[in-house]
Amino acid sequence: MGTVKKDILVGVLVALFATFGGIFLYLEYFSKFSFDDTLEMIKEGSLYGKVLALAAIPNLFVFFIFIKKKQDSRAKGVLLATIVIALTTLILKFF
Repeated sequence: MGTVKKDILVGVLVALFATFGGIFLYLEYFSKFSFDDTLEMIKEGSLYGKVLALAAIPNLFVFFIFIKKKQDSRAKGVLLATIVIALTTLILKFF
């Protein structure tokens, strides 16, 4: 595997980790309700897309950190993962 492909994969994985971290932070610290209650409300209200979109915000910070460090291939991976998350959000909005 080439170094560019490896860096893109690292960027994708970091973006996914940041997104899951964003979901956890939202559910644990920003919701007024308990973790389980919040998950149940998301499920009942079909709010997956909205929560996923909010959770992807940390990707913005990760992207700019990689750009600032001149790690463009990793930034491409973050961008790729963010596009996939955006498409998933779009799909969830209509289903």
